[in-house]
Amino acid sequence: MPDSASVSTVVLLSAASGLLLAAILYPSSLLRWFQRKRYQYEVTFSLYMLTSTEKFIFNSILFLLLSLLIIAASLYLPEHIYIMANRMFYYFSGDEETLHHANEHANKAAQHVLTTSSQIINDAASSLLSRDSSIST
Repeated sequence: MPDSASVSTVVLLSAASGLLLAAILYPSSLLRWFQRKRYQYEVTFSLYMLTSTEKFIFNSILFLLLSLLIIAASLYLPEHIYIMANRMFYYFSGDEETLHHANEHANKAAQHVLTTSSQIINDAASSLLSRDSSIST
Protein backbone atom coordinates (compact mmCIF):
# COMPACT_ATOMS: atom_id res chain seq x y z
CA MET A 1 0.00 0.00 0.00
CA PRO A 2 1.49 3.37 -0.97
CA ASP A 3 2.10 5.86 1.79
CA SER A 4 0.04 9.02 2.12
CA ALA A 5 2.82 11.30 0.84
CA SER A 6 3.03 9.52 -2.50
CA VAL A 7 -0.77 9.44 -2.85
CA SER A 8 -1.05 13.17 -2.16
CA THR A 9 1.79 13.84 -4.61
CA VAL A 10 -0.02 11.89 -7.33
CA VAL A 11 -3.27 13.77 -6.64
CA LEU A 12 -1.55 17.15 -6.79
CA LEU A 13 0.33 16.25 -9.98
CA SER A 14 -2.85 15.04 -11.67
CA ALA A 15 -4.67 18.26 -10.70
CA ALA A 16 -1.79 20.34 -12.05
CA SER A 17 -1.70 18.38 -15.30
CA GLY A 18 -5.46 18.82 -15.73
CA LEU A 19 -5.12 22.55 -15.19
CA LEU A 20 -2.25 22.71 -17.67
CA LEU A 21 -4.28 20.78 -20.24
CA ALA A 22 -7.20 23.19 -19.80
CA ALA A 23 -4.83 26.15 -20.21
CA ILE A 24 -3.47 24.70 -23.44
CA LEU A 25 -6.87 23.87 -24.92
CA TYR A 26 -8.86 26.96 -23.84
CA PRO A 27 -6.43 29.80 -23.03
CA SER A 28 -8.78 32.79 -23.35
CA SER A 29 -11.70 31.39 -21.36
CA LEU A 30 -9.39 30.09 -18.65
CA LEU A 31 -7.65 33.46 -18.43
CA ARG A 32 -11.02 35.22 -18.17
CA TRP A 33 -12.08 32.80 -15.41
CA PHE A 34 -8.87 33.47 -13.45
CA GLN A 35 -9.33 37.22 -13.82
CA ARG A 36 -12.90 36.94 -12.51
CA LYS A 37 -11.79 34.82 -9.54
CA ARG A 38 -8.99 37.27 -8.73
CA TYR A 39 -11.47 40.16 -8.83
CA GLN A 40 -13.88 38.26 -6.54
CA TYR A 41 -11.02 37.52 -4.15
CA GLU A 42 -9.89 41.16 -3.99
CA VAL A 43 -13.44 42.44 -3.50
CA THR A 44 -14.32 39.82 -0.88
CA PHE A 45 -11.29 40.54 1.32
CA SER A 46 -11.13 44.29 0.49
CA LEU A 47 -7.64 43.95 -0.93
CA TYR A 48 -8.31 46.59 -3.59
CA MET A 49 -7.94 49.25 -0.85
CA LEU A 50 -4.46 48.09 0.21
CA THR A 51 -1.15 49.12 -1.24
CA SER A 52 0.86 46.62 -3.25
CA THR A 53 3.20 45.94 -0.29
CA GLU A 54 0.27 45.30 2.05
CA LYS A 55 -1.32 43.01 -0.54
CA PHE A 56 1.94 41.10 -0.86
CA ILE A 57 2.23 40.66 2.92
CA PHE A 58 -1.41 39.59 3.27
CA ASN A 59 -1.23 37.17 0.34
CA SER A 60 2.08 35.72 1.59
CA ILE A 61 0.67 35.01 5.05
CA LEU A 62 -2.51 33.55 3.57
CA PHE A 63 -0.51 31.37 1.17
CA LEU A 64 1.76 30.16 3.98
CA LEU A 65 -1.15 29.25 6.26
CA LEU A 66 -3.10 27.49 3.52
CA SER A 67 0.00 25.60 2.40
CA LEU A 68 0.70 24.43 5.93
CA LEU A 69 -2.91 23.35 6.34
CA ILE A 70 -2.97 21.41 3.06
CA ILE A 71 0.38 19.73 3.73
CA ALA A 72 -0.64 18.77 7.27
CA ALA A 73 -3.99 17.41 6.08
CA SER A 74 -2.48 15.40 3.24
CA LEU A 75 0.30 13.94 5.40
CA TYR A 76 -1.41 13.28 8.72
CA LEU A 77 -5.14 12.95 8.00
CA PRO A 78 -5.00 9.49 6.33
CA GLU A 79 -2.98 8.03 9.21
CA HIS A 80 -5.29 9.68 11.75
CA ILE A 81 -8.36 8.24 10.03
CA TYR A 82 -6.72 4.78 10.06
CA ILE A 83 -5.96 5.06 13.80
CA MET A 84 -9.48 6.27 14.59
CA ALA A 85 -11.01 3.42 12.58
CA ASN A 86 -8.91 0.91 14.51
CA ARG A 87 -9.99 2.47 17.81
CA MET A 88 -13.65 2.32 16.79
CA PHE A 89 -13.25 -1.34 15.87
CA TYR A 90 -11.59 -2.01 19.24
CA TYR A 91 -14.36 -0.20 21.14
CA PHE A 92 -17.05 -2.16 19.33
CA SER A 93 -15.47 -5.61 19.38
CA GLY A 94 -12.39 -5.56 21.63
CA ASP A 95 -9.02 -6.97 20.77
CA GLU A 96 -8.43 -10.57 19.71
CA GLU A 97 -7.30 -11.73 23.15
CA THR A 98 -10.48 -10.42 24.76
CA LEU A 99 -12.59 -12.04 22.06
CA HIS A 100 -10.75 -15.35 22.51
CA HIS A 101 -11.20 -15.21 26.31
CA ALA A 102 -14.91 -14.35 25.94
CA ASN A 103 -15.33 -17.21 23.45
CA GLU A 104 -13.73 -19.70 25.86
CA HIS A 105 -15.91 -18.42 28.71
CA ALA A 106 -19.04 -18.70 26.54
CA ASN A 107 -18.10 -22.25 25.51
CA LYS A 108 -17.61 -23.28 29.16
CA ALA A 109 -20.92 -21.70 30.13
CA ALA A 110 -22.72 -23.39 27.23
CA GLN A 111 -21.15 -26.74 28.13
CA HIS A 112 -22.21 -26.30 31.79
CA VAL A 113 -25.77 -25.43 30.73
CA LEU A 114 -25.93 -28.46 28.44
CA THR A 115 -24.61 -30.90 31.04
CA THR A 116 -26.88 -29.50 33.76
CA SER A 117 -29.95 -29.55 31.54
CA SER A 118 -29.18 -33.08 30.35
CA GLN A 119 -28.82 -34.22 33.97
CA ILE A 120 -32.13 -32.59 34.89
CA ILE A 121 -33.86 -34.19 31.91
CA ASN A 122 -32.27 -37.55 32.73
CA ASP A 123 -33.40 -37.32 36.38
CA ALA A 124 -36.91 -36.30 35.35
CA ALA A 125 -37.14 -39.12 32.82
CA SER A 126 -35.85 -41.72 35.28
CA SER A 127 -38.25 -40.56 38.01
CA LEU A 128 -41.12 -40.57 35.53
CA LEU A 129 -40.19 -44.06 34.34
CA SER A 130 -39.81 -45.36 37.88
CA ARG A 131 -43.20 -43.89 38.82
CA ASP A 132 -44.71 -45.44 35.67
CA SER A 133 -43.29 -48.84 36.52
CA SER A 134 -44.59 -48.63 40.12
CA ILE A 135 -48.08 -47.67 38.91
CA SER A 136 -48.27 -50.51 36.40
CA THR A 137 -47.29 -53.18 38.96
